[in-house]
Amino acid sequence: EMDIQKEISDYIASQPEAKRNDMQALHQMTVTLNPDCKLWFLDGKNSENKVVSNPNIGYGLLNLQYAGGKTKPFYQIGMSANTSGISVYIMGLSDKLFLSKTYGQSLGKASISGYCIKFKALKDIQVDVLLAAIKHGFATT
Repeated sequence: EMDIQKEISDYIASQPEAKRNDMQALHQMTVTLNPDCKLWFLDGKNSENKVVSNPNIGYGLLNLQYAGGKTKPFYQIGMSANTSGISVYIMGLSDKLFLSKTYGQSLGKASISGYCIKFKALKDIQVDVLLAAIKHGFATT
């Protein structure tokens, strides 16, 4: 568990300053919402050790359902740095339009697609609205 904490702090520390400060703040807020949640760090590499996605931090635990009926344990909430800012993932929602319908109008300068909320910086969005979406993700999955 300590290793994951270290991987998370190293990943956040590796970001440019503005993004690093935002990710650190968001990490603290997410953990505060769910202090006992399982923490994840996925380095974005596949089994051949090739980078296939941005590294991401995960919070909580759900069973992700695949089309064929198989399930695998995964996080409820994810966060990763992308080229232009930060992505927050709310996993396991059955309604792909829920996030945009519920939070899209009030969130500020963010793009929402399915389970992903992208924004450039925390100052561009209503943080309390983002936290409401995260809280919903923890509560419903």
